[in-house]
Order: sequence, then structure tokens, then C-alpha cells
Amino acid sequence: MDYSKPALSFKQQVALLSDRGLTIGDSRKAEIFLSHTNYYRLAAYTIPYQIGNGNHQFVQGTHLDRIIADYEFDRSLRLLLLDAIERMEVSLRAHWAYFMGHKFGAHGYAQYHKRIYKNQHRLNQSLSELEAQVDRSSEPFIAHYKNTYSESLPPAWVVCEVMSLGLLSKMYSNLSAYTVRREISAIYKMDEGFLEGFLEHLSYVRNVCAHHGRVWNRHLMKKMPLPRGKPAGLRDNINVEAETEHKIYNTLVLLMHCISVVSMPCSHWCQKLESLLDDFDMDITAMGFPPDWKDRPLWKLHLNGDL
Repeated sequence: MDYSKPALSFKQQVALLSDRGLTIGDSRKAEIFLSHTNYYRLAAYTIPYQIGNGNHQFVQGTHLDRIIADYEFDRSLRLLLLDAIERMEVSLRAHWAYFMGHKFGAHGYAQYHKRIYKNQHRLNQSLSELEAQVDRSSEPFIAHYKNTYSESLPPAWVVCEVMSLGLLSKMYSNLSAYTVRREISAIYKMDEGFLEGFLEHLSYVRNVCAHHGRVWNRHLMKKMPLPRGKPAGLRDNINVEAETEHKIYNTLVLLMHCISVVSMPCSHWCQKLESLLDDFDMDITAMGFPPDWKDRPLWKLHLNGDL
């Protein structure tokens, strides 16, 4: 089937929403909002308020202001997620470089040996990706390295600063050096296998946020693994219901744990999240929140300012 829908002016877009039963209020304000947002982007936020018959009709009484509020909440949530992920990513870079450098030398990370890596082909793919990231970098320290030294890749403690979280996750997952896996995971009080799965998930969430994707009620394609023994006691804060395993709640719990490890002094990240939830009056069940979330141990510690 050929696509035959025409492009609509902002005024026509507002009229279309109105025809579908959405209360607009200030039409000029709506046009300005759409002009800076894109109708198709906003459409994802309208779905919870539609009847669901395939005709895109809105539930009676739905106001555009409510949808804009959801959009603004999601934007703020993404920024909060990126704040926490950035802290974890920087910490992980530092510890990867520290342990790899001390165990195997400045460039040991780029050499295949069974005592270091599980799979040579995966390592070669990662190194090709890393070389591309180094070549794209405009950092002065990379330019200095290229102009000064003969090795194509910088030492671990330099190259880590241009590694993406996704690549760092791949490098960690390919490690056969159990001592390094264990030493890194111990920093975050996690089992090394759980950290591997968590980093894959975190890389996915980071990419969704970095590309400004909807996250608050999203079905996350890369679900977060559930912790078992470690971090100690964390499972009491996790929502283990099957229907929530692809939601953002458990990610928030793990990031809250990570913040307590890597952030000195405390960043009050959890309090910022609680304020965000209170300010926008969201349906947090769509995020996977359990009804008793504030009574769970880690939340109580953070919200009371004890961490």
C-alpha cells in the first residue's frame, strides 16, 4: 500500500486533534507547541488517552494540557536518567581502565589471550569499533597521543575516555579474566554476571534517552535482569511481577543503588525523582511502580535522607 497522507500545517494538525475529540484550549499555544515538537513525536504520548478502536479518537474530557504535561514529565525523567547513567558510566570507565591497566599493562586490553578474553572474534569487532571512536574523537588528548606515540590505540586509561557505554559493556562481557570481572563488579556490590546484563540494559536505556525517545511508559526492548543475592537486599525493592519486567521502575531502583555507590557526596537523585513524580501527578503504574514503593527499604533510606 502506498503512503498517501498529505503534510499538514500546524493549524491543520491542531484541527485534526480537535476533530478526534481532544480538548485544545488555546489553539495558538497548541500550534506553537507542535511547531517545536512535531506532531508524530507527540502522537506517542496521546495513545494512553485514546479509546483504542483504531480511529485515534480520544477519551471524552481529555485535554491537550494533560498530554503536554506527560511530554514534559518524560523529558525531565530522561534528563534525570542521563544524570545517573553518566555517573555510572564515568565510574565504570575509571575502574575498567584501572584494573585492566594494572593487570595487563597499558595496551593489554587490545591483545587477545585466553586468560583475558573469551572470544577473539568479538574482541576484534570491539577493537574495530574502538578505533572508529578514537578516529572520530576531537579531544585534544587524542590528537596529542596520535602526534606523539606510534601505537594506534592509546593506553587503557586514555582510551576509556572516548569509549561509548555500549562498547564498554561489550568489552566487559567478553572478559574471561575472572579476577578483573569480579573486582569491577565488587565495586558496585554486584555479581559479575548480573553486572554484565545490567550494563547491556543500561546501554539500551541510555541510547533511548540520548536520542530523546519516550521512556516513562515505554516497553523496554532490552529488559533489565533481576538481581539474586547481590546487591544484598536489593531484590526487596525490585518489582518482580512479570508484566512490569519491561518497564523503567526496576532500572530506577538499580540506578538509585548505583548512585549510592558512586556519588560522593550524595546527589539527592532519589529526592529529585520523588519531586518529579509529585509535581506531575503521573500514572506511575505505567512505569512499573508497585503500590508500596515508598515503603520499600532502599526508597525509605533515600527519601529520608539516610543515604
